[in-house]
Amino acid sequence: MTFPISYFLFFCTLLTGTFLSISSSSWFGAWIGLELNLLSFIPLITIKLCPYATEAAIKYFLIQALASTILIMSSSMYMYSAEFSYSLITLSLLLKLGAAPLHFWFPQVIEGLSWPQAFVLLTIQKLAPMFLISYLTYSSNLIFLISIAALLSSLIGALGGLNVTKLRKLMAFSSINHMSWMLIAMTINDMMWLIYFLFYSFISSSVIILLYSTQSFSISDLVNQNKNKTLLNLLLPMNLLSLGGLPPFLGFSPKWVMIQLLSSKMMIFSLLVLLFSSLITLYFYLRLFIPMILLSFPSFSSFLKIKSLSTSSPFLTIFTFINIFGLCFPIPFSI
Repeated sequence: MTFPISYFLFFCTLLTGTFLSISSSSWFGAWIGLELNLLSFIPLITIKLCPYATEAAIKYFLIQALASTILIMSSSMYMYSAEFSYSLITLSLLLKLGAAPLHFWFPQVIEGLSWPQAFVLLTIQKLAPMFLISYLTYSSNLIFLISIAALLSSLIGALGGLNVTKLRKLMAFSSINHMSWMLIAMTINDMMWLIYFLFYSFISSSVIILLYSTQSFSISDLVNQNKNKTLLNLLLPMNLLSLGGLPPFLGFSPKWVMIQLLSSKMMIFSLLVLLFSSLITLYFYLRLFIPMILLSFPSFSSFLKIKSLSTSSPFLTIFTFINIFGLCFPIPFSI
């Protein structure tokens, strides 16, 4: 997909809106940044005029406009009831974020996007709402609300991906599940959720680059298009297992630190729910690549006939090797 030069301007204003929300000293300034971010992302969605992209743009605009309306309304109610006002602000930010139980729009919107647009929605678009939610963790009532949203996100993100065959929707439910770890981390440590987010963004980018390079949008696409691509059938499982948090891959590093942190705080119930949901997500990751391996390994002669995937995507080799040797990364955090 070719991107016109004018869309670089929209991407810059999108980042500007994100930084404006994060650095704002008032809720009105944060609202302006969120609106700038929203109006910049809509043209990026409609770069290719098709019914699916148009439907995704309309759904995204309506949901984000509703969340922005609730945000600006609730911030104006601060003088009457500060606690109720901040509760509504938290709910509006959870709606913008796509966290459970306000996740209903997220898988439907991402289904109509291309892989580069999906990457922006899965990573960059989450930054501003998550920073704003982290500013609200001073009250015990708000921490309880964020914790409930985190536990629901872990369960819905895990169970929602069980019967899904579309890869973009699968990545959406995976994102909802990972969001639960970040929301729980917000209630404990201000920096831990940001470290987890950076790890998640890095691993998601490696998976999305692989899927974008093969133009795979469903499990059948992976099986049918990549029968003779043995190298791809090795790289994609390693990246998916890293995204699922299986040791010794890189994705286990932030989860290892989170397990230690939750154990030290005696948050055993939350830890058990998060670990149980992670096992379910690992199941539907395994379901993705087992057919690929079974179809590719009987014909190892095809390994020599294909070009290395790193020649078309030079960063894939770096991503993959960092994912493989991820067990070395938690050591500095655990000392």
